[in-house]
Amino acid sequence: MNKAITDGINFMPPAFENGLAQWSKGDGTPGSDTYVGDPNAAIIAADQDFAGCLELLKGSSTQKLRYMGETPILPGCYLRITARVKAISGNFPIVRIAGWAGDVGDSHVTGLVETGPEIVLSSYGEVVEVSAIVGTGGRDGVDMPWGTQPVYGHFGLDLTGANGGIVRIDDIRIEDVTDVFLRDMLAWVDVRDFGATGDGVTDDLPAFEAADAAADGRLVKVPEGNYYLSDSMTFDNRVQFDGHVTMPASAMLSLTQNFHLPAYIDAFGDEELAFKKAFQSLLNNADHESLDLGGRRIKVTEPIDMQAAVANKTSYAQRRHICNGQFDCNGGSAWDTDITASQGTYDPAKPTELSGVTNVANIRPGSLIEGNGVGREVYVTSVDVAQQKIELSLPLYAAAGTQNFTFKRFKYLLDFSGFDYLDKFSMSDIEFQCSGDCSAILLAQTGLIFHLRDCFITRPKDRGITSHGTGCQGMLIDRCQFITDESGTLSQDRVSIALNVNANDVKLRNNRVQQMRHFAILAGTGTIVTGNHFFGGDTANAGIRLPGIVLSRTNARATINGNYIDNFFIEWGNEHDQAPEFSSEYSFSGLNITYNICLCSSVAPWFSFIVVKPYGPGHYLNGMNVNGNIFRTIQGAIDRVERVDTTHADLDYGRNKNVTFEGNMYNAVSVSTVNPLPVTHTEASAASTWTVDCAPQLPFGGWAQNVDAVVARGRITNGSDAAHFGMPYVEVEKGADKDQVTLHWQEPVKGTVSLRVRMDDPA
Repeated sequence: MNKAITDGINFMPPAFENGLAQWSKGDGTPGSDTYVGDPNAAIIAADQDFAGCLELLKGSSTQKLRYMGETPILPGCYLRITARVKAISGNFPIVRIAGWAGDVGDSHVTGLVETGPEIVLSSYGEVVEVSAIVGTGGRDGVDMPWGTQPVYGHFGLDLTGANGGIVRIDDIRIEDVTDVFLRDMLAWVDVRDFGATGDGVTDDLPAFEAADAAADGRLVKVPEGNYYLSDSMTFDNRVQFDGHVTMPASAMLSLTQNFHLPAYIDAFGDEELAFKKAFQSLLNNADHESLDLGGRRIKVTEPIDMQAAVANKTSYAQRRHICNGQFDCNGGSAWDTDITASQGTYDPAKPTELSGVTNVANIRPGSLIEGNGVGREVYVTSVDVAQQKIELSLPLYAAAGTQNFTFKRFKYLLDFSGFDYLDKFSMSDIEFQCSGDCSAILLAQTGLIFHLRDCFITRPKDRGITSHGTGCQGMLIDRCQFITDESGTLSQDRVSIALNVNANDVKLRNNRVQQMRHFAILAGTGTIVTGNHFFGGDTANAGIRLPGIVLSRTNARATINGNYIDNFFIEWGNEHDQAPEFSSEYSFSGLNITYNICLCSSVAPWFSFIVVKPYGPGHYLNGMNVNGNIFRTIQGAIDRVERVDTTHADLDYGRNKNVTFEGNMYNAVSVSTVNPLPVTHTEASAASTWTVDCAPQLPFGGWAQNVDAVVARGRITNGSDAAHFGMPYVEVEKGADKDQVTLHWQEPVKGTVSLRVRMDDPA
């Protein structure tokens, strides 16, 4: 900015050779004496140094020389007053630039600095330049900061010191030097002013560092261009990118004052690369703990290897968060599932190892393994190519020996599997738009408290969230929606699974899961599943339904509470047990199913909402509570709400313990199961042995294992119709199916009794 150029203002005083009528002996105000006719002043037309100049004899203590023209003082405008002076003879004076400040009413503005730095003349004929800068702001380099009250000034110079000396003064110059202060005035600095070229070849890192150091709280501007940075760059000030930067993958760009994805997109010009660099900074800078995606949609062309983006770290244990945006799969061959056929040997004594694996180099960690005797959601955690061994996430229930396996490596929008350990990592308010082309999230191999909340996982091809190790320990999934890509597919033909869990203490809360093959495969314990709505129906008549929740540990220690279970069921088995037969473990224990709404429609009559599925013999129920649930069927009816799947083995019904199955409500369910079961029995003819049927209401087809109470309902009478006051003794587990009890009386009697029968041992 230069007012002489932009506004046409002429700040320059007239030359001395044009006459001295505009040059005052005083302050330069109207009416002050001028140097016209002064015997101590003369115009020298041909000085060897100055050409035309003013020769002046110093005759007073402060010899003033002021231009009587009103030089404007404008806000944001800075003027430099310059004079060249030399001593001719006599005493050497002191020289300084000086001025007089006037306000809008032509009054003197007092209290201001009106003189510049002093220079002592010390030799004859030596040309000395004296100058000072005046302006409205008190900026570095301003000699006379006047503020905004003065609107003009009379400028010139003072001669002080000893009298009697003769000096010659070249024409005084007044220039607009605002451009010297321009960066300070506009509150930003430009990296080009510090040597940045933006040619994409020259290393502009020194210029960026210098600009950031000079900004001192102001904005750093990166104009259009392609700026190469050879190493990491940390901006301590806000930065605005109109141009783009390129830098090595290992180099970090840290925007400490405007750390959010839109700033990184501006910096790199590519959404996908920008996210990687922002994530890299997130895990390498203590100045920020969360990355705001700024509501931006990131078009993802290939799986994002989250650890490769932060190549200097394989583990991380500080809280970090990503929020507020969308990852959108762009489709293409990069998302195709890698399928590897191989042969391997499984030894149950090494339950998570597969040895002698052929084609092992082509198998990647995070691959799903399929084969005979392999349970659902078993993944490869690590691969030892040299030893031809694979470490598995879970044991195999019936795969001893050598056989063929298939390994499927799904592709994920965000792949954290390269991290050995990732702790306290969370994401919120993000949509993972899989578009039927990919899966959403693959967790780190190990870690604690991964948290996903208020997110949408939309149309995953295969999986929503996959844990291929124990990176799911303590995982929290809250208020998320898993939206299917298979709504037009029959339930039994669907392949997508919302999530799986291998470790303990997981919380699934208030989520909505639409028409996937399964909601959750839970191989850990200590799980809480509450407030979720998961539904899996289709258009088939008498359709097949699959488990929404699969518990694959016998000692579940799990609570399933307050969910809306719609055309799904709960399956409790032990498919991830290398020795699935009962040995000395707790067997099926520690499961609460309470206060859920369970609905099914257009299903086969044998459908049940709760299915126990032992994968080996000898197991029994050893602690189960089913209470306060609503079971309802529409468009048909079902036989019962619970059953045992005997595909692999049945339960040992004589060992069931601590089972509560009461307080539930049944609609369009043929058999209302209860335990303890209240039974009313009437014997019409006198008999000493009464046989009481307890089937089919005992849960899971259990045996009549115990009788808690026998109470007479009215008079018990003998054959003579006389009252009988004796009590019977009871025998349990009678009949071919052991679902009857017998009452033995002292004599033949008749009447009605109420019994409380159990299919378990309550102790």
